[in-house]
Amino acid sequence: MATENVRLDKWLWAARFFKTRTLATDAVDKGKVKLEQERIKPARIVKCGDLLQIDNGSTDWEVVVQALSDVRGSAEMAQRLYTETEQSLVQRQQEADQRKFFKEPGLGIKGRPTKRDRRLLDKTNQ
Repeated sequence: MATENVRLDKWLWAARFFKTRTLATDAVDKGKVKLEQERIKPARIVKCGDLLQIDNGSTDWEVVVQALSDVRGSAEMAQRLYTETEQSLVQRQQEADQRKFFKEPGLGIKGRPTKRDRRLLDKTNQ
């Protein structure tokens, strides 16, 4: 864990935000990972104390880098590499609650919807 220079894409992979380095690199290139609200490159060297905004496709994170590593270890080890901000924790919890209580409109329909089912679906979506 005691590494001095770690590339951003390697750190994101080691911290388990992305399954592969390629996915991490692509996310950084597309602007899904930002350092203090600014776009950066995958080869950027990460430092302790950096504030990162990460969108890994399913969740948005805002984390502060606590430690550096370019080796992917256990989940416990990965969680020691960063600290999530309070605002990010609250936002993620709210999103999880919304997903929990959201009912898929077509869940009760089996197979292809009939005309009647389609009308009911359209009525609930308006």
